[in-house]
Amino acid sequence: MEKTIFHIDVNSAYLSWSALECLAKGETTDLRDIPSIIGGDMEKRHGVVLAKSIPAKAFGVKTGEPIVNAMRKCPRLLLHPPDHTLYHRRSRELMEFLSHISPDIEQVSVDECYMDYTSVAEKYGDPYSAATQMKDSIYKKFGYTVNIGISNRKVLAKMASDFKKPNLVHTLYLNEIQEKMWPLPVSSLYMCGQSSVEVLRKLEILTIGDLAAADKAVLASHLKSHGIMLWEYANGIDESNVITEHVDLKGIGNSITLKQDALTKEDSYRALLGLAETVAARLRNSHQLAGMISTEIKYNTFRKVSHQITLPSPVHSTDVIYAKACALFDELWDGTPVRLLGIRTSKLSAEDEPIQLSIFDMEQIQAPGCQAAEKTFSAVKQQRLDQALDSIRKKYGADSVIRGSLLHKKR
Repeated sequence: MEKTIFHIDVNSAYLSWSALECLAKGETTDLRDIPSIIGGDMEKRHGVVLAKSIPAKAFGVKTGEPIVNAMRKCPRLLLHPPDHTLYHRRSRELMEFLSHISPDIEQVSVDECYMDYTSVAEKYGDPYSAATQMKDSIYKKFGYTVNIGISNRKVLAKMASDFKKPNLVHTLYLNEIQEKMWPLPVSSLYMCGQSSVEVLRKLEILTIGDLAAADKAVLASHLKSHGIMLWEYANGIDESNVITEHVDLKGIGNSITLKQDALTKEDSYRALLGLAETVAARLRNSHQLAGMISTEIKYNTFRKVSHQITLPSPVHSTDVIYAKACALFDELWDGTPVRLLGIRTSKLSAEDEPIQLSIFDMEQIQAPGCQAAEKTFSAVKQQRLDQALDSIRKKYGADSVIRGSLLHKKR
């Protein structure tokens, strides 16, 4: 049976969630009804736009642009500070709601996810009707709107959810791309950033249709492997599946595209620490131990490199995963600015499985005056600390407890 994939995306998530919180506290003005944005510092007027209202969009305000630019476009623009603890709580509520419809959920950011609808289609029926009912239920239950894209390919479902907003369902099946997607400007294509758009413009490739009909060899000569990927997306080629983190997963990982290219080792280390915390928490949540760790780097040239290491004993400790990821980074990094970092774990085993000790481990334990018992006790304390932090973050949000080394970057 042909798979069916939904992409669910909250409309102006940060602004919608902040607006609802303000209304719940007694404020009478809905941020969604006036020119408003989330982001920056209200007094110093610096930072970037994280989310915008539809009235703000009418003034040309764009997500990601400096707030000073947005204020020039609309002097009466209302700035509201972000509340990431609130956003993570809202995100968790949404994912829990969706998981009761289908367990096959892949969350890709705080406000969007993929759902493999295939396994529940017989229960809920026609995908378009089911998606419409789903978005209406979300609005009725939570008070904010979502867009849902439907396709038989992940990339096309993502593209469909970005069509006309808000509170709409769109389809973009493989047989619809020529009519619905090819006439769009190439900048609308998923993963086609401004630098790629500029290269394609010089090649007289202006629409997604132009890109789909382009010579792959020419694209590769100008954009390397990224050009091939864009060509495939333009033609609806994407065989990736919705990845859910069941207990029997072969691997658990996470990656992040940095807001600014990392130029120093220290900047990359901070990003790796955040990733290590997320990956380790997911391992513990699924009661898994990882026997292999890999680090991935994507440079600002879009060249990818990765390296992996097998551990003597499987772990789900944040500190161990972070230390190994940094060591792998040191082996890989050539000084080129870093655009994306990722950590992935594999060779998973259940945390209650007996661990096979090496001869070296046995010798350490049996050696007179060894510190094995002290190390074991320290490891147990670290595990309890990690579990306590997991519990706090699950209840109060991902930013409720922050490591000191990440605090400056958060601010």
